Amino acid sequence: MHWRALVVASSTHLKDFGVLRVKKIMLSTTPSERGSALSFERVSSIGLSARHLSGIRFRSEGSYEEGMTELDTGAGAHERYIKLKPVEPQLSLTSSRLTSPMASSSDIVILTVGLVLAAVYLFRDQLFAASKPKSVPVAAPKASAGSGNPRDFVAKMKEGKKRIVIFYGSQTGTAEEYAIRLAKEAKTKFGLASLVCDPEEYDFENLDQVPEDCCVFFVMATYGEGEPTDNAVTLCQNLSDESFELSNGEHKLPAIKYVVFGLGNKTYEHYNLIAKNVDRDMQKMGGIRIGERGEGDDDKSMEEDYLEWKDGMWEAFAKAMNVEEGQGGDTPDFAVTEVDEHPPEKVYLGELSARALTRSKGIHDAKNPYPAPIAVARELFEEGTDRNCIHIEFNTEGSGITYQHGDHVGVWPSNAEFEVQRLLCALGLYDKKDKVINIESLDPALAKVPFPVPTTYITVLRHYIDISAVAGRQILGAISKFAPTPEAEGFLQMLNTNKEEYANVVANGCLKLGEVLQLAAGNDISTAPTIENTTPWAIPFDIVVSSIPRLQPRYYSISSSPKLHPNSIHATVVVLAYESIPNDKVKTKWVHGVGSNFLLNLKFAARGEPIPLAADKAHPALALTPKYAIEGPRGAYRQEAIYKAPVHVRRSTFRLPTNPKSPVIMVGPGTGVAPFRGFVQERVAMARRTIEKNGVEGLADWGNIRLYFGCRRSDQDFLYKDEWTEYAKELHGKFTMRCAFSRQPPYQPDGSKIYVQDLLWEDHEQIADAILNGKGYVYVCGDAKSMSKAVEETLCRILGEAKGGSAEVEGAAELKLLKERSRMLLDVWS
Repeated sequence: MHWRALVVASSTHLKDFGVLRVKKIMLSTTPSERGSALSFERVSSIGLSARHLSGIRFRSEGSYEEGMTELDTGAGAHERYIKLKPVEPQLSLTSSRLTSPMASSSDIVILTVGLVLAAVYLFRDQLFAASKPKSVPVAAPKASAGSGNPRDFVAKMKEGKKRIVIFYGSQTGTAEEYAIRLAKEAKTKFGLASLVCDPEEYDFENLDQVPEDCCVFFVMATYGEGEPTDNAVTLCQNLSDESFELSNGEHKLPAIKYVVFGLGNKTYEHYNLIAKNVDRDMQKMGGIRIGERGEGDDDKSMEEDYLEWKDGMWEAFAKAMNVEEGQGGDTPDFAVTEVDEHPPEKVYLGELSARALTRSKGIHDAKNPYPAPIAVARELFEEGTDRNCIHIEFNTEGSGITYQHGDHVGVWPSNAEFEVQRLLCALGLYDKKDKVINIESLDPALAKVPFPVPTTYITVLRHYIDISAVAGRQILGAISKFAPTPEAEGFLQMLNTNKEEYANVVANGCLKLGEVLQLAAGNDISTAPTIENTTPWAIPFDIVVSSIPRLQPRYYSISSSPKLHPNSIHATVVVLAYESIPNDKVKTKWVHGVGSNFLLNLKFAARGEPIPLAADKAHPALALTPKYAIEGPRGAYRQEAIYKAPVHVRRSTFRLPTNPKSPVIMVGPGTGVAPFRGFVQERVAMARRTIEKNGVEGLADWGNIRLYFGCRRSDQDFLYKDEWTEYAKELHGKFTMRCAFSRQPPYQPDGSKIYVQDLLWEDHEQIADAILNGKGYVYVCGDAKSMSKAVEETLCRILGEAKGGSAEVEGAAELKLLKERSRMLLDVWS
């Protein structure tokens, strides 16, 4: 059976698919057995290639209509499935006749003639081969600069007179931001124009055609377990694959000049591996690197690593490219204009998409989040603890949103109202905060307007840019010339040039831009900001838009299974609130995570509870929980007593094995247990079906699921304490849970605390047997800095001993093999 399909819309990479829109399915024969192979007639240019689609199979037979399809990516199963709803075919062909109640004889004649002509056309080469002379195949000529090929970046460089091309590998947008910054600096310093490219949108066969007086930049993030980001997969494969031929017929790039900056996190094993691999491959092909390879560490300060690297790189760049600094100019990226008259219904007041503004139906994804009603919101920690952890359920019924266990839910927060008011006052915009503005890019190829317009000043600060982030050192230098006093200017310049003082005052004090502006002007940052107590700065708004990144969604592991909760997405969120490090200029203050405190506001509102304040009422800026505009733009996120939050689902490969006979080991202390609640629910649902069909005996050959959970105390922060025993009953001995309570007895013999890795070692015989003999799977979720490393070290010790060797050699080799075979998966954060 051979199917052909036309994909007209997609996500960017196979493993991130949520949905594919299939325009048409054409049957070449009658429906056949399950598992028929797919052949794609044409693939849209959104980043898919036929390579990504190999191995996709239909779950079932039948005829199919235009509509949405869902992709299920199961861990341990190397197949990808598309599920389509079968429909009755309007016309059906039998071996000898056409059957249709509405078909006339003329219809049959016309259709028969059409089929004959189609067959003649399809087999024309075989039918008329004898009458045609044999031809010698000729290689297609390479596209020239003027070919108009949208995937030819060299042609675009030449047409735009750009001497720099910057490729970025970005999963969350950070690498793209740094790529744009490099392009802006090249323009400001040397007057050189750059082409900033998403590598997914270009071909690399003509990489060897980059002119000699040009340079290629690679800004590459490392994702997951040392993998390229989704948009950089093809680029990395092309560079490393020695069989990949460039237009010169070889896998060589003689004397091409390039620059590499990597984004990574040292708490992960494969720190900046992709940047290192790109550097290695470019050198092997004959490339010449300019300056040192930059490596940013997100665990400490990506910004500081970038600033420390770039100065030396630009100096080497000037020599290699024979250019002099000072040839550029400080030109704005955007033009901000105030609009006197504009239809109010066409002004964006926080809507995240055009569909949200017009309230029209459409697919809900990262570009068009769904305002999901909050069905349940409750506190998980016991009363009396000094922390909060929220269980929240988003109702997705009727939205078209689907998810799988292990996926992530993205929540789009707003900024805290205190910070919005603070920056409005500091920028002198409070009195015209609701003024409609339009923003245009002065160089669309370099800087795109990062949010929908027209909008208002307050909307930009509340919904669209990340004013809650710690102020970057570079922006402080850029805005210092707009200071209201010489003292304020000197203070910002000092912070910009003195790395140690910046770290002491701004980084340790966790100061946002509004707070830095107040502090520099001598204002009190501990009081509620007003136009009376805040000195205004004359900073052009285009600089604010250029310098502060877009407010991004916050992602949380989904803590439910669609098998039990098909119309509800659960999340388990610990609320981030901690005290800053004091210094001689800033006292200790509370620091609040944007996403988790936004959800805490929703929890209070949904339950009709007041927001608690700190004991010191004389300093309302120190409120224990900041307030957010949770009702949303035009009240769209509130319907009487029901509150909503804009969400979308991000696909993950963090999945249970499809075969329940495989043993499973899950390690998830704290909120790291969230996805494993979904895993266990998934198995409970499967067990219910199995028992209904075959009785409890149907579970006899199932592998055991072991969950290692850790928290402080069983009577304070034991998440979902009452649920686990119920799950264990339904799984009839196939579920084991071990708990480590670090702040209550029993302790280690030496009096030290017990953690999840200690429980793993206690069970080392069962763990080794499950992994080595049972071909089991290991999952770790939670803190990457200490917990994940400690767990991996313990597993190396367990496996090394079981293999009769050491943790460092045999154990490490076995763990590496598990990761390569996708039998050990991590969902960790720092």
